[in-house]
Formats: sequence, structure tokens, C-alpha cells
Amino acid sequence: MVSAMPEAPALFLDRDGVVNVDYDYVHTIEAFDFIAGIFDLCRRCQAKGYKIVIVTNQSGIARGRYSDEQFAHLSEWMVDRFKEEGVDIHGVFYCPHHPDISGECSCRKPAPGMLLDAAEQLDLDLSRSMLVGDKERDIEAAINAGVPTQILYDPDRHIATTKATQIIRSLHEAVC
Repeated sequence: MVSAMPEAPALFLDRDGVVNVDYDYVHTIEAFDFIAGIFDLCRRCQAKGYKIVIVTNQSGIARGRYSDEQFAHLSEWMVDRFKEEGVDIHGVFYCPHHPDISGECSCRKPAPGMLLDAAEQLDLDLSRSMLVGDKERDIEAAINAGVPTQILYDPDRHIATTKATQIIRSLHEAVC
């Protein structure tokens, strides 16, 4: 009898502001700068059995600033760059909506839709997972999905209060 593979924990990462510098509506390779420490963090977590998953709000699509195709092209390039650094990205989940333009949805953070979809599609154990985000809506999405470890990346010390379990100033501080 073959036993089922146990569910893996995930390291969920917000994109803009955690994976790359948030220059507002980043949608080209030329405007994409990785944040120091992101590859090391992912390699550490991957070595401990975490699947790496990007979850990102992309309202620039709803706003008409760039297309789904442009987002897909940039995501493919980003995943390839991670691969070159020894990191497997298991999925890139995005919300192309904005409530003022396309109406309410279940995927835009702080709603948990992207994390729940990722858990179902990638066989993830949310109860052993963690999320690194740079905004409170990222933290709330993790809480709403039942992810017990929420890490707020706040290098410039902007955020006075948070529901996160941990605040870090450098991605090197995050512990898997």
C-alpha cells in the first residue's frame, strides 16, 4: 500500500516590498530589484521542507497599468531568477482586482483566497506555514487563512502596531 505524501508547510511571500523593492506597479524586468536577503531566506526555509509561494495583490491590472500577460512574463522571469539561486518557487498566486474598479473578491488580501487556493493546489499544511509581508493586509490574510506565523518586514520602522507574530528589519532575521 502506498501512503500519501504528508502535506508540506509553506513560506508565503508577498511580492512587492518583500521579494522586490516596491516602486509602485512594478511590471517590467528593468524595474525589478530583489531585496537583499530574499534568496538566503528562501534557501534556508526550502532546506527545512517549506514550499515557497508568492501571494501578491496586483491592482495595477485592474487599473489598466499593465496586463495579465505582462505580469505573467515578469513572474516567469522572477521564478527563473530564483531557480538560478537554488530556490524552487512552487506557485505565484495573484489578485488582479481592485474593489473600486472590479468589485469585491475573495482573493485580494486581507482576504485569504490566494493562500487557501495555494494550500489546495499545492497540498500545503497551513497550520505549519508562515508568511512574510510588508503590510498589515498581508498579516491579516495569513491570520484569516489559519497561518500561525506572520512576519512583518518593516525595514524603515513605519508600522507602530501590528497583529504579526514577529517584526523584522532585515530578511536575514526571519527564522523558518
